[in-house]
Amino acid sequence: MARMLKTILSQTLEAEEAASMYSSFDIIGSVVIIKIPEPLATKKNLIGKIILDEIKSVKSVFAQVSSVKGDYRLRCLEHIAGENDTLVEYKEHGCRFKVDLVNTYFSPRLSTERLRVANLVSDNEVVTNMFAGVGTFSIIMARMHSRCKVYSIDINPAAIELSHHNSKLNGVESRVVSILGDAREIISKEIQLQSDRVLMPLPEKAHEYVDCAVEALRDRGGIIHYFAHVKALGKKYALEQSLLDVKSVFSNYDTEIQFSRVVREVGPRMYQVVTDIYVHK
Repeated sequence: MARMLKTILSQTLEAEEAASMYSSFDIIGSVVIIKIPEPLATKKNLIGKIILDEIKSVKSVFAQVSSVKGDYRLRCLEHIAGENDTLVEYKEHGCRFKVDLVNTYFSPRLSTERLRVANLVSDNEVVTNMFAGVGTFSIIMARMHSRCKVYSIDINPAAIELSHHNSKLNGVESRVVSILGDAREIISKEIQLQSDRVLMPLPEKAHEYVDCAVEALRDRGGIIHYFAHVKALGKKYALEQSLLDVKSVFSNYDTEIQFSRVVREVGPRMYQVVTDIYVHK
């Protein structure tokens, strides 16, 4: 995909300009989100028009002008071509999702991880998704397993509204319970000791919520999918560093590490790593 973008742009831009474009970009439904280097800022609308003309399925092009930030994990987008609409429909693993690209967090780059985790779930499991966003992880699990139940928690009202909508859209509203609030408070007051599995897909802050993730598990224990950002020289070293960090963060608990992998590179020498941890209680 990166090569395709550079090839498209090289037909209009100077070779050096096309080569300077960032290699990664997102296609979410009919929307393309790209990052534009500062030297090419004056040509952003031209770049957007080229993408719009060359990729027929695309209706809108936005430039990402900030990193993900804040409690709601939002990024600033600037409209540069096509329709100015950030509410899009996205399809993944047989499910449909309405996504608000400005007011909620969403990444198509977690598609492989969402399927991997869903394949690990059993039909009769109860799952707590502590940072659920618009419900992608939760709904895919519920669609694949007809008797599992998912508590889908997020602190962002816009995300929970879409989680409700997406649950109905995919016919799983009776088994995906979308809950607005801070996961720590929701687990403590409403759903402690009920889950067989807990997801923590918030790598920036997951380490702050380990105790309440364990609190959500049944008395016999269960699985926690722990996401973290790790700074390292490469993927191999990221895994090694991540395992050290996990042992430190979970030092108060009897744990067994079942699996670990690098999900993606999120910046220079910065990796997102997921670790599957069985916690004995």
